[in-house]
Amino acid sequence: MRLVTLGVTIIWCLNVLLVLVVGDVGTATSYDPPYLPTKCNGYSQQQFPEGGLFAAASNGLWDNGAACGRRYRIRCISGPNRPCKDGTIVVQIVDACRSKSCPSTLVLSNKAFDAISRNSDTKINMEYAQ
Repeated sequence: MRLVTLGVTIIWCLNVLLVLVVGDVGTATSYDPPYLPTKCNGYSQQQFPEGGLFAAASNGLWDNGAACGRRYRIRCISGPNRPCKDGTIVVQIVDACRSKSCPSTLVLSNKAFDAISRNSDTKINMEYAQ
């Protein structure tokens, strides 16, 4: 039984490391409501994942709308005044960045940003993987 538990633990650890090693590095900021309409599903409330962890994608990730519905595992890695919280979250893309000059790779909902950063009004560096 101990061997099985050890084996499962090792496989889980390798899986977590693989996700973090394969990921890209980018930046994240947050945006405030109203979140509707979005470029993915307009005024539909059903597009938002339970828990409010969603994001808008920058032009590099948007891919002419192909990003709609994609999920990214993200982790804060640095930023001003040590903003990072431990752990990772998974966000779903529901929109394209709303400004012509997008401020970051992903623009996170307030709930998503607050889940990984202590400072809600800053830009953070993040690691992300689909």
